[in-house]
Amino acid sequence: MLCWQKAGGRFQWPDAFRALSITPVDSLMPSFNKPETLQLLQGGQALFPALVQAFDAADRWIQLETYIFDVHGAGADVADALVRAARRGVTVQVLVDAVGTGLLPAEWREKFSAAGVRWCAYSPVGSGLGFLVPERWRRLHRKLCVVDEQIVFCGGINVLDDFYDPNHGELQAPRFDFAVAVTGPLAAEAAEAMALLWWRVQAGYSARQRHLNEAWEKFKAAGYGGRTDASLLAQPGDSGLAALPGLSRPKAALVLRDNLRNRHSIERAYRRAIGKARQEIIIANAYFLPGGKLRRALMRAARRGVRVTLLLQGKYEYFMQYHAARPVYGALLAAGVEIHEYSTSFLHAKVAVVDGHWATVGSSNLDPLSLLLAREANVVVEDRAFASELSARLREAVMHHGVRIDPAVYGQRPLGRRIQGWMAYALMRLALLLTGQRY
Repeated sequence: MLCWQKAGGRFQWPDAFRALSITPVDSLMPSFNKPETLQLLQGGQALFPALVQAFDAADRWIQLETYIFDVHGAGADVADALVRAARRGVTVQVLVDAVGTGLLPAEWREKFSAAGVRWCAYSPVGSGLGFLVPERWRRLHRKLCVVDEQIVFCGGINVLDDFYDPNHGELQAPRFDFAVAVTGPLAAEAAEAMALLWWRVQAGYSARQRHLNEAWEKFKAAGYGGRTDASLLAQPGDSGLAALPGLSRPKAALVLRDNLRNRHSIERAYRRAIGKARQEIIIANAYFLPGGKLRRALMRAARRGVRVTLLLQGKYEYFMQYHAARPVYGALLAAGVEIHEYSTSFLHAKVAVVDGHWATVGSSNLDPLSLLLAREANVVVEDRAFASELSARLREAVMHHGVRIDPAVYGQRPLGRRIQGWMAYALMRLALLLTGQRY
């Protein structure tokens, strides 16, 4: 079953949601606002305790979206907190990607169902031949969580223990990744976007089950009538979290990428910031294969004297993502871009800092799968204190865990490595051709 919960398998609408008409927030241009609090979180070791604290304080609504939900190790702490919240009457909605997240263990399916956790899988591929349909390559890759419309967590961190990988087993060092916790207006904006996607998925599920009338009603409920009446969903008040350290009054914006009106929103945010850079650009990105416009923006910045530092994946994870990035190194190195590879553990971060005041933390890689196909979410921040904290952590990673790519050594890499790189690059380009995308 793709979507399940306590009430007999068919989706039961909370009374407060029935009459809502929602503006599709993910189709609007992002706008900056002043959050009440802002906190940088490094790894699941920082994020998961914050999530558990927020879940235990929730009294109305928890929305969670993630590509991977794994109950191994620390992931079980997050799952248990969701169960506790649902048992005391909080509406708990969990939307996972059907490819990233496999079938939960029977024990956890029973726990979630008994507690009333509402669980749904985004875009199942069906049989093993499902991936032959390019439409199925459009995945839910964003990692968002909103609690009571008061606090939003956004970043690259899946519900997955830092020291465990489903494909590689136990890790000797923690995965390198970031998230951000924001209270204030951004949380309500994220809640609307997540509610809209939840209802769209629910309507699609009802249609597949031939509940056509119900699907039509849900489609209308998730339509384009007007903004959500926030008073129906949550009352303003304390988010339930202790004061976050290092508080400032920054400006922040939620930038969502979808396959409708926001196809290029995240890439444009990067390109605008890079185009305005005058001193320094630091980017940490797990799967790096930028398109021509973004590559040229980085090269122009380096040529006009901006120090451009890239911290990229140095530990082998997937053939295509690992090898396809290597052919683009040459032009970047020739332009003066510094490239460092992180191999202490898996680098999963998708973050950047520009000129010590602009920063972004999110789920979007700088590769075609993220920038052209997947649903992604980034938070962009304009604040020197926040940018300084993030850049300090990135510099520490570059200095102590990065291996700088020497242009001369890169130019003399073995023929076999070159062939692997061009094969992976060609496969990526072929995949884009099949989806009708230009990059």
